[in-house]
Amino acid sequence: MSTSPNTALPCDFPEVAFGRSIEGFAVARVGDNAFAIVPTHGGRHYLATGWRIGRPIGEWTRSDFYGHSGELADEAAFQARVVENAEHQREKRALGRREIRSAANTPWGPSQGAALYDEGVVSHSTAGHGGFHLFGERNRMVHPMLRAEGGWYEEDAAWAIVAITFPHLFTGFERRCAERTIKDSWPDAWEAIFGMVLQPGESFEKDRRAFELEHVDDWIVISAIISDHEPGFVEVVATPGGRRGAGTEERRFLVQAAEYRVGRFGFVIDDVRHRVYAGPSSFVGWQQRTAS
Repeated sequence: MSTSPNTALPCDFPEVAFGRSIEGFAVARVGDNAFAIVPTHGGRHYLATGWRIGRPIGEWTRSDFYGHSGELADEAAFQARVVENAEHQREKRALGRREIRSAANTPWGPSQGAALYDEGVVSHSTAGHGGFHLFGERNRMVHPMLRAEGGWYEEDAAWAIVAITFPHLFTGFERRCAERTIKDSWPDAWEAIFGMVLQPGESFEKDRRAFELEHVDDWIVISAIISDHEPGFVEVVATPGGRRGAGTEERRFLVQAAEYRVGRFGFVIDDVRHRVYAGPSSFVGWQQRTAS
């Protein structure tokens, strides 16, 4: 697909056009939404977003974009994300959600806006948060492993419970996001509902449990700081299994700065390569301990 100015998608999409900014990077308009693939350090790119930029695409600049929506591999990935958003907006309009007035008092404060997805399925926004409210029979339709007392489902993750319970009320994009969220956050429920076993790499929560089980007795870093006393090293504090709390044993280690890269669930100390460190500390909380 070309990204030259004025390239547009078929008319069943909402006013979509691709082009290039005044600085030469690829941009796109989807209705009132604006997108750009912005270069960053190390040859990497990320998806930037904006809203209602009132100038022609060829006059857009980097300063027009304020949102950061994750890393992109290349322009092909950018184009795919833009097309996906256009399809999402088209499906969303077809679903016929209605904005309604609501004086509901939600768990996140007074409702400042609400959308009726269907009878008994309402999305609320508040000053600081938001989420769904499922009424009566609607909430009883949620699987018991995921059902919330009172029918309130916050917008960060629990919204996905509503989406997998009533998939016909959500767009394809929303359903894919919901599937990912349930797998990551509630893998046991996903496996019970859909009768499949999630494999390594398919669930953040399941992978975290496996990591903790594998490293239950290993020293895992809980704090790190560039050492002021040992050039080229990172001073770290580690505990068995990465546990925290009163009575938990802590040890300090030195790790070469070039090696210190925190993985998904933490940095595991290698007893062979990483030596226990008892010298002067760069941690404020440890300075008095090492001085005494």
